[in-house]
Amino acid sequence: MYSGADTGGCARNRASAGLLCALLLQGLCLARAHAAEGPAALPVALLDNPRKSGAAQTAVLAGGCYWGMQAVFEHVRGVRRVLAGYAGGSAATAHYAQVGTDTTGHAESVQISFDPALLSYGDILRVYFSVAHDPTELNRQGPDEGRRYRSDIFYRDTSQRRIAQAYIAQLQRSGIFSQPIVTRLDALTGFYRAEDYQQDFVVHNMDYDYVVQNDLPRIANLKRLLPQLYRNAPVLSAASPSHRPAH
Repeated sequence: MYSGADTGGCARNRASAGLLCALLLQGLCLARAHAAEGPAALPVALLDNPRKSGAAQTAVLAGGCYWGMQAVFEHVRGVRRVLAGYAGGSAATAHYAQVGTDTTGHAESVQISFDPALLSYGDILRVYFSVAHDPTELNRQGPDEGRRYRSDIFYRDTSQRRIAQAYIAQLQRSGIFSQPIVTRLDALTGFYRAEDYQQDFVVHNMDYDYVVQNDLPRIANLKRLLPQLYRNAPVLSAASPSHRPAH
């Protein structure tokens, strides 16, 4: 937690004041050097599966708190359902309290079911990298820190892995991001649905301060930057959160 400096003490000791100011300036420069990347309408994936009719497909992605990730993709045209959950660890420890210890290997994730006639896997990744999260932040997103908030693509098959690898390389070559992309690629070994009170959290808690500050802007950015992929009415998981857990 930040604590303000003792200005009286600084006034009494110029050397201490000078050192404090120098440290604050150094910290400010460091923060700017690692500033979060802003949202942007990124180019389409050059390597992608063609859109075609067929059974619903799924993608599992991690990029910070799953409240905001779920909320963004619930507003994407062609998405049929989005579940908040956990990936990267075992079923035995896929529970909010245990995942919160950052010792289980899980990442807070979303499972996105989408219509392949309306969306491609590359489209999903475009939203993910453009507005759903910042792929240059290592083991954190915004105010949330820890490996459970990492940027991670959990691919289901070799096709998803190839498309994700190629898109990350495409974005790196483009120079759009000033910092390196730190998104991991991991084979999906299991997705475990989060507790009911975590589902559709943003929709049910639009006035919650965390949501107002961190999640609603992502939805607004989707509408502003990728209007062709945006839909106004979100598709919900049908769960109703019962309370607001600390995040």
